[in-house]
Amino acid sequence: MDPLIQIESITKVYWMGQIEVHALRNVSLEIGKGEMVAIMGASGSGKSTMLNVIGTLDRPTEGRYRLDGEDVGALDEVELAHLRNRKIGFVFQSFNLLPRDNALQNVELPMIYSGIRPSERRERARRALVRVGLAERIDHLPNQLSGGQQQRVAIARAIVNEPLLLLADEPTGALDSATTVQVMGLFRELHAQGMTVVVVTHDEAIAAYADRVITFKDGTLLSDVARSVEADPGAAAAAQGATA
Repeated sequence: MDPLIQIESITKVYWMGQIEVHALRNVSLEIGKGEMVAIMGASGSGKSTMLNVIGTLDRPTEGRYRLDGEDVGALDEVELAHLRNRKIGFVFQSFNLLPRDNALQNVELPMIYSGIRPSERRERARRALVRVGLAERIDHLPNQLSGGQQQRVAIARAIVNEPLLLLADEPTGALDSATTVQVMGLFRELHAQGMTVVVVTHDEAIAAYADRVITFKDGTLLSDVARSVEADPGAAAAAQGATA
């Protein structure tokens, strides 16, 4: 499998006044094209910092990061923004939808920055919403949609530019167990269609959807385990939610 993400000896240091905080310590890993990977760890473990580095939202203090063969550290801020818009889609726990724009308009947003003409933007946004099962909701405002439907709009927005990489940071944290199963099933579908998916989570039931689980502790890579996805990981997640 060709590598999409190549992390080499990355360290990330933050300063809080006079205190030096090591968020990541000499981390190296690769993620291949088409993998579905879960990144786990407790709060403060470094998993969110790693996601920000992979998503080019933060630069490492030391080390090298290549995305699809491109040395990210050699790019300036304008080039990084262009790279993100072309190759990376982001999904967050809070849906980050514009409340006065309908589903179609929210999904169009990334294409506005790409200079795509309005007619093509609308058609591509419509196709993305169909792809996530919201063909009948394209004219609805966010407050007219359920939490799961809002997250599907956010996913449609993340994939509308056909990125190589989909990054999801606790994407089901605001959802109930039944809706979580639906959303994670959608991530599995996108993965099956060839998209590389990286999900940051603290929840083992969410990690059960991934083919590989990377665990962080105190800024270091604690374990990296390939696993077999259950025939129906959603059933296990739903059962766990029902007994919680």
